[in-house]
Amino acid sequence: MPITSVINDPDNLKLTVVGEFPVSRSRLWQAWADPRQLERFWGPPTWPATFTRLEMFPGGRADYFMTGPDGTRACGYWEFTDIKPGYSFDVVNGFAHDDGTPNDALPSHRLTVSFDDAGTGSRFIAVNTFPSLDALETMMSMGMDEGMTAALNQADAVLVDLASFASNLAAHAQLLTDTQVRVSRVIRGAIEEVWRAHNDAELMRRWMLGPDGWHMTVCQVAEEAGQSYRYEWEPDDGSPGFGFTGRLISSQTPVWQVTTEAMIGMEHIESRNEMTLSPVDDGTLLTLVITYPSAQVRDSVLATGMTDGMETSYLRLESSMLMTPH
Repeated sequence: MPITSVINDPDNLKLTVVGEFPVSRSRLWQAWADPRQLERFWGPPTWPATFTRLEMFPGGRADYFMTGPDGTRACGYWEFTDIKPGYSFDVVNGFAHDDGTPNDALPSHRLTVSFDDAGTGSRFIAVNTFPSLDALETMMSMGMDEGMTAALNQADAVLVDLASFASNLAAHAQLLTDTQVRVSRVIRGAIEEVWRAHNDAELMRRWMLGPDGWHMTVCQVAEEAGQSYRYEWEPDDGSPGFGFTGRLISSQTPVWQVTTEAMIGMEHIESRNEMTLSPVDDGTLLTLVITYPSAQVRDSVLATGMTDGMETSYLRLESSMLMTPH
């Protein structure tokens, strides 16, 4: 069993869970830093988790929900207070309402997860520190210790499953909710280069073209929160093109960016795009969570071949001279 120790320490208001695995510390860290992998072991087997947000930087946030056997959802959040990439992170761990706001009727607590080398493998140490004995006892009465053990024991299968998260996989769209899609892709380049490629107009004109046979005619980049952007494309044969416009809502270089997006001429149908970049062994993991105004709009956009067009652009980006080996 990968979980080697579960210690309930009411005198110090702590619950500590330790797991050891026959993989490198870097591989173990990546399982926690990649929402596709984390959601496969954060929720217990009968309450699997779905992460709709994972921003691993101080001030960042994670949003997730766990779905029970009868379809009931239990929502939670993390607020990142400190992070040492590859070694540890600190969060405020709490319950949430369906809209993501904190549910203060249930206690929040501090969660510190550290990663160490351990013989021929590695270990994580997850320390839950509670604000009071009442808070600890409330969580124990809800089965927190058993739930964490059952959930984290699933990490073993995730860590040996290299094929599902390999760096050579094409861009993949995963439905998260009725209105949300997460597109994931490892880009073989350093995180600073991937960020620059998404925010430098000259570079964007060279790779963000979708299918072959198109060119970018307008690339107006938003540089500060509140500014608008505008991108337009035309096919090489001179037939009509299309474009998008939107606003930069917020960003933190080089890891996170939130924008709105609407097709030109249909500005009343607006989506929200949250792009997160995370360094991994083979490059940079890009995750893009898109929230559409309705399931119908979501399905219509996916039916256009959006993901295939994104993959063609990412291949063009990797094969160009924009990137240097990671």
